[in-house]
Amino acid sequence: MWCCEVKIFIDTADIDEIKLACSWGIVDGATTNPSLIKAAVDRRGGKVSMEDYIKEILEVVPGPVSLEVIAVKAEEMVEQARFLHREFSAYGNVVVKIPINPSLGNSGLSFDGLKAIRQLGNEGIPTNATLIMAPEQALLAAKAGATYASPFAGRIDDYIRTNLGMRIGVDFRKEDYFDSELLRRIMAEKVRENLRRSSSISDTYRDEEVMNIIRVVQDNGVQSGVDLVGRILKIYRNYGYKTQVIAASIRNARQAREVAELGVDIATLPFYVLREMVQHHKTLEGMKNFIADVVPSYERFFKQK
Repeated sequence: MWCCEVKIFIDTADIDEIKLACSWGIVDGATTNPSLIKAAVDRRGGKVSMEDYIKEILEVVPGPVSLEVIAVKAEEMVEQARFLHREFSAYGNVVVKIPINPSLGNSGLSFDGLKAIRQLGNEGIPTNATLIMAPEQALLAAKAGATYASPFAGRIDDYIRTNLGMRIGVDFRKEDYFDSELLRRIMAEKVRENLRRSSSISDTYRDEEVMNIIRVVQDNGVQSGVDLVGRILKIYRNYGYKTQVIAASIRNARQAREVAELGVDIATLPFYVLREMVQHHKTLEGMKNFIADVVPSYERFFKQK
């Protein structure tokens, strides 16, 4: 199902950022997590409880607010989700974040997130399947009846860059744009070089250097965080799933634009990305020229009483 507009959620628990962004008239919802909420409460120096702070967020945001459970077993996640929905729904639109796979390894809990999503859906409690890193996970979230699915685009970009040997904070910053198209062109040229040296296509296919290049420039066929979002949207549209896609872990304005070009339902954006989206050096230049060129006689129109 194609959405009629892209919705923007703000990805923060800072109430001042939330209030300011909402005053701009562009915010449709918010996503939070326990760490963000705790940090925001701590900054208030004990002047507000976590419970009251969550209520304040819900009262300010004009749409869904995702609150997260901390349990990993299905039964406990369901109980925590019921509590969050019961305690806070009077103050706003509560959505409960459930990890797509809460297993911490070989704990046997891999499907507990899906079980919790299904049960909460049966009870009419909206859910946000979070920590989605693969289209396969998003497919299962939709099958379980998740209201929203949140693929973490930025984290996939980080993963591919580290596979390439790049170091975060040294070779790239999280907010840097990941140019997967350039990487694909480099990979294609490497394959063409190998083909020119090889006697057959099958030799190239089996070539260790080629296979290693293919492995490190993608994550099981996913070539970037934006590509992850696009593949999920394609699956959902193929089968008419009603689960809405929230493009999460968005790191820069260009990435936000690219998921919008795909037709994503929602992009949840940090405050700094929202600020970046409205900026352009030529707009600033134009405003300076505009102010310099104001005709005094025209300006007087606005000073008349």
